[in-house]
Amino acid sequence: MTSRQAGHFFFEPKGYDAVNQATHEHKEDIKVGYNLKRKVVLMAIWALSPLVLWLDPTVLGLFPDSSSGDFVQHVGQVWLAVGLGGLLFRTVHLFFIKDVQTGLVWMTKIVTDPFHDIKLYYKAPLYLLRGELIAPHPGANALAASLSTHDA
Repeated sequence: MTSRQAGHFFFEPKGYDAVNQATHEHKEDIKVGYNLKRKVVLMAIWALSPLVLWLDPTVLGLFPDSSSGDFVQHVGQVWLAVGLGGLLFRTVHLFFIKDVQTGLVWMTKIVTDPFHDIKLYYKAPLYLLRGELIAPHPGANALAASLSTHDA
């Protein structure tokens, strides 16, 4: 979850889809799953969740007889619970605001995204090493020009 969301936050500038003529505002309006605001809330919960373990290593008895050596394992378990909880919460939320099919399709998309992302982005580190933040695209020169004039 963290690496994928960090990719969205840091490697997708708001002008990223200028080539596709999709504005940031348009993408936020049409997203079924987590828009930027929802992602910030989810990532904040994820980042702050170890504080609960630090304050109460047993988490109200969930982890009885916790030792300091168990902290890292318990953080991983809490993060897994946060991820699964976010997935289930949004799926059920979509059942009510859209329909059951939309919720199930979205959940399937989220569960299969890591496999799809590997197929799509396995060359991304090479592009970054070359200094290319955005992968080459037929309209990439126009995009680069629009981003550089917008940032200036």
